[in-house]
Amino acid sequence: MSEQYLKDPNAVIDYAIDWSASYLLAGEEITASSWFILPQGGVNDLSIDTIPPMTSGKASVFVAAGIAGKIYQLTNRITTDQGRTDERSITIRVEEK
Repeated sequence: MSEQYLKDPNAVIDYAIDWSASYLLAGEEITASSWFILPQGGVNDLSIDTIPPMTSGKASVFVAAGIAGKIYQLTNRITTDQGRTDERSITIRVEEK
């Protein structure tokens, strides 16, 4: 089960997944990181605003918009220099705050 977060439709919020805490092996580095949102959106749906550079095994993303009352899954897919690939997701529920 993924973690769940609340987000206001007008907020631009950063979310992060720390891969170093329980996935990366000693000395292993992330070589690729991508983010995607389900369901994929239409007008005013949750969207990726910016993806900052990775730091110390942590992948971050800023998301914007979203429709109040809707639930989204935000997923980060990584590949490492050891050839391993994995995904982790968080759930974002959009509500007026």
